[in-house]
Amino acid sequence: MRTDRAQITIDYLIAITIFLFAVFFVFQYTSGLFTPFQSDSDEVTLVADRVATSITEIELASGDINTPNLVDQNNTDTLFYSLTYDYEDTVSGMGLRGGFQSYELNITMANSTSLMYIAGKPLPTTGNIGQTRRVVLLEDIDSGKRENAILSVRVW
Repeated sequence: MRTDRAQITIDYLIAITIFLFAVFFVFQYTSGLFTPFQSDSDEVTLVADRVATSITEIELASGDINTPNLVDQNNTDTLFYSLTYDYEDTVSGMGLRGGFQSYELNITMANSTSLMYIAGKPLPTTGNIGQTRRVVLLEDIDSGKRENAILSVRVW
């Protein structure tokens, strides 16, 4: 027996599918309209992560490969002294100075109660700043005392 009725279930499914694709396309397109045309915040975050890795694993490392993120207090004193009194050479040695792009650097180390070290340029009030934080174990070689600290590396 033939009727003039349409296949409501299939028609409904096709219409909903087309509608959802249209909504998805509109949201994908409009989200790009609100993004700045040129943003380098991802770039500076990657640079901050590279510098934090280099500092933690090479420059401040205590030499114990069995304990990750174990940093030597003497190496830490040396790095923060270099950043305070010989900033340009230290930053150039970290690869943050180049012919095409140059970056500024600020590094802090804090324990659970206070700020232990701070060095580098003051943070700017505007612009993109990339930041990476690492939990490190600061070891005093002379006394053998260890304490947790947070190393913050900021690049802009």
